[in-house]
Amino acid sequence: MNIAVIGTGYVGLVTGTCFAETGNTVTCVDIDEDKVNNLSSGKITIYEPGLEKIFQRNQKEGRLHFTTSLAEGIKNAKIIFLALPTPPDGDGYADLNFVLGVSLNIGKLLQKHEYKIIIDKSTVPVGTAGKVRNTILQSANEAGIENAEELFDVVSNPEFLREGVAVEDFMKPDRVVIGTSSERSKKLLGEIYAPFVRQGNPIIYMDEKSAELTKYAANAFLATKISFMNEIAQLCEKLGADVDMVRRGIGSDARIGKRFLFPGIGYGGSCFPKDVKALSKSAQQASYDFKILEAVMEVNENQKVHLLPKIKTYFNNDLKGKKFALWGLAFKPNTDDIREAPALRIIDELLCEGASVTAYDPEAMSNVKKIIGEKIIFAANQYEALDNADALIIATEWSEFRTPDFNKIKSLLKNHVIFDGRNLFELYQMEDGGFHYESVGRAVVSQLLK
Repeated sequence: MNIAVIGTGYVGLVTGTCFAETGNTVTCVDIDEDKVNNLSSGKITIYEPGLEKIFQRNQKEGRLHFTTSLAEGIKNAKIIFLALPTPPDGDGYADLNFVLGVSLNIGKLLQKHEYKIIIDKSTVPVGTAGKVRNTILQSANEAGIENAEELFDVVSNPEFLREGVAVEDFMKPDRVVIGTSSERSKKLLGEIYAPFVRQGNPIIYMDEKSAELTKYAANAFLATKISFMNEIAQLCEKLGADVDMVRRGIGSDARIGKRFLFPGIGYGGSCFPKDVKALSKSAQQASYDFKILEAVMEVNENQKVHLLPKIKTYFNNDLKGKKFALWGLAFKPNTDDIREAPALRIIDELLCEGASVTAYDPEAMSNVKKIIGEKIIFAANQYEALDNADALIIATEWSEFRTPDFNKIKSLLKNHVIFDGRNLFELYQMEDGGFHYESVGRAVVSQLLK
C-alpha cells in the first residue's frame, strides 16, 4: 500500500521505516530541506537502536522515500499519517498549529475519486480529529472540490513507542489503538497493521475521542507510577527503609507490575512531561480539578534536583570551585533525546553554585552542546570525565555505566565520592570499595564508617 508520513521526527521516521519494512511504499515529508537531503542520502537523523539497519535496507530496496513537497508526498498515498510536533504552548496546552496547518494544505490537494485516510499519529488533545476533519473539509470546499466529505476520513491512531526500543515496540506492539467510526478506515488500517499483530495482540477499535484520551491516560498513569515510587524513595530515606526491597515487594504483585517502579531523579523526554501537562490543561478546560496530575508534576520537578541537597551537605554547603564528573545527559539510556532531561537541571544548579562540570554521554553530548555551548567540558569517555573531580554524579543509567572499573574510578577521582541518581550500584559494592555513596531511597554508604 502507498503510505505518506508527514513529519520525520522521532515518531514519523520510526513509523515510516517500519511500515516500509512490511512491504509498503512509504514517502516521508518534511519542510526541513537539510534533514530531507540527509535522509535521502542514507544518513539517519536520530539515534534509535535497530532503526538504521532497516532504514538503509528499505531505502536501498526502493520502499522508503523522502521529499519536501506535500503534494508529491501524498499524491499516490491511500493513507496519510500526521506525525507532527505538538509542543506545549505558553499555558501548557498542546499547540496544534503544525497539525492544522498541514490539514489545511491537504484539503486543497484532495482529488476527485481518490479516497484517503488522514491519521493523527501525533499525541493530540481530545477533539483534535474533529478539528482536523473540519479544517480539511473547509479547505477543500474553498478550493471548489466537489463532494469533499466523501473523499477522506480522519482517524486517531496514537503511538505508544518507548525511546530506545521504539522499533521493537512498533514491530511487536502490545496493542494497536484505532479511533474511527468509518468501516472503510477500519478495513484498510486492519490490513496494514495485520503483519504487526500476528502473535495475537489486539487491534482495539474505538471512537476518535476515546483513542485520543487513551494516549494521554497511558502516559499520565506511567508518570504517576514513577512519581509515586520517587515519593516512596523519599520516605525510605527518612524511615531507614530500602526502596529496592519495597520495589521488589510491591512489583511482584500482578495488580501493580514490575515496570516503571524504579526510583531515580525523575522522568523526562518528549512525552511524559508534555502529555501530563496537556492532560491537566484539558481537564481544566473541562472544569475538572485533576489533583493527582498536579501532584505528579510537582513531585517530578522536585525529584530532578533530589541529589543537590545531598551534594551540598557533603561539601558543607560550599560548591564554589568544586569539579564534578557527570555520567549521562540523555533523559534515559539508548537515546540522544535531552528534552526535559534531569541532567540539565543538575548542571544548571551546579553552575549557579560556582562549580564546574565535565560530562560524558554515549549519544547526547552533541545535542547538549547546541544548548549550553562551552559552559561545561565534554569528555571523550566516561573515565576521562573523572580526572581530578571532587565527586561523580550519575544521571542516566546507560549499560556501560553499570559495571565500571571501580579501582580506576578511585584512582581518578580526587575524593572517592559518588552521587547516584539511578541506583546503579549495590550498597555492598560501594562499602567494600571504600566509597562515600549516596543514591535514591537507600542508606548512605560512607567510607568514613569503614
